[in-house]
Amino acid sequence: MSTSARPRPPARRKSALESLVVAALDEMKAVNIRVLDVRGLTDFADAMVVASGNSDRHVRAIAQHVVDRAREQRRRAMGVEGSRDGEWVLVDLQDVVVHVMLPRVREFYAIEQLWEQPSAAASTAAVAATAASAAASASGNGAERPRKAARGQGTARARPRRTRSAAR
Repeated sequence: MSTSARPRPPARRKSALESLVVAALDEMKAVNIRVLDVRGLTDFADAMVVASGNSDRHVRAIAQHVVDRAREQRRRAMGVEGSRDGEWVLVDLQDVVVHVMLPRVREFYAIEQLWEQPSAAASTAAVAATAASAAASASGNGAERPRKAARGQGTARARPRRTRSAAR
């Protein structure tokens, strides 16, 4: 079964909600604001907005400000996740999903790369690399994964078994 990339819809103007979100992020001094058009890639949203905050408190404040600004425009947030920890807060505004993260979390998860449309050259190179690694593992030349130690053979000492005589 082959999978083919869905054709990307033609470029469109930013919606009012996207503009509202970007303005709210800008007001709270969010850094590296990026708007991703995900129409054609997914059905649950038209756009994803990714931004960073300087601290966990800043991330929470940015996300809350986005929710408050949306509420002022009579837009209801369907959900807010991660505000307790403040490392990565997700705000679901139905057509727009907002991710506000600490820079180290953003770098680690790299969600922009997950949702970007790969260029033809990059996808061709990825297919070639995948085919080469599949051929190497099929021929046995690939690196093997280390096996897990069998139960009881780990580095921790096993507890001595209690017998009836020891229990008395």
